Amino acid sequence: MLTALTNDILKTIPTIDQFEKLGAWGLYCSVDIHNCDPDIIRDAEMIRQYAIQLCDLIEMKRFGETQVVNFGEDERVAGFSMVQLIETSMISGHFANLTNTAYIDIFSCKYYDPEIAAQFSLSYFKGSDYTLNVALRK
Repeated sequence: MLTALTNDILKTIPTIDQFEKLGAWGLYCSVDIHNCDPDIIRDAEMIRQYAIQLCDLIEMKRFGETQVVNFGEDERVAGFSMVQLIETSMISGHFANLTNTAYIDIFSCKYYDPEIAAQFSLSYFKGSDYTLNVALRK
């Protein structure tokens, strides 16, 4: 149960009823996926397909094509970055080659279930575990 609303990360994931009752403008989540399959996070087409499948799963309408770019001179941050505009905001991600970690951010003014997005992301990138943070935007 959602007990208090502050600007802090939420302790629980709000339901759609709570989202609507609280008059939230949007829902944000960040998913850090550890020990991803290096072949997947180093493949632009796999990352592009991930964005498409995630949008379908959480029922977000994509706006334009998924942008996937490989860059980073510093080995610590080098890897692909992805941006997918959606009708209700944006999904982005960065894939760190050095640590085989995926950092996914989803923001939408339309409700979605962050846990479903996190579980799908973990499975897709074949990670060992994830950290999920959720915040409401007002």
